[in-house]
Amino acid sequence: MIQMISYDLKKPGQDYTTLIKEIKSLGSSWCHALKSTWLVDTVKSADQVRAALKAHMDANDLILVVNVTGDNYSGYLDEEVVAWLRTHM
Repeated sequence: MIQMISYDLKKPGQDYTTLIKEIKSLGSSWCHALKSTWLVDTVKSADQVRAALKAHMDANDLILVVNVTGDNYSGYLDEEVVAWLRTHM
C-alpha cells in the first residue's frame, strides 16, 4: 500500500536528516513528491508510519499520514514523480 506522508517541522533551521532517513527506510520504494510530502510503498499502516516518524520530530511538529493506494490521483508534478506514481499506484 502507498502511504502519503506530509509534515511541517516548526523549529527554524530544523534538521531533516534523520526524519528523511527514517521515511526512506519504511518501505520497498519511496518518492519525494513535494517539498514536505513523500510517498512510500510499505506494508505499514498509517499509524505505524506516524509512530516511526514521531521519534524524529519535535513535540510541536505536525504530520499527516494517509493511505492513498489506488489510481485516483491528479496533479501537476515533476515527471519522475508521475513515473513513480504510474509504477506504484
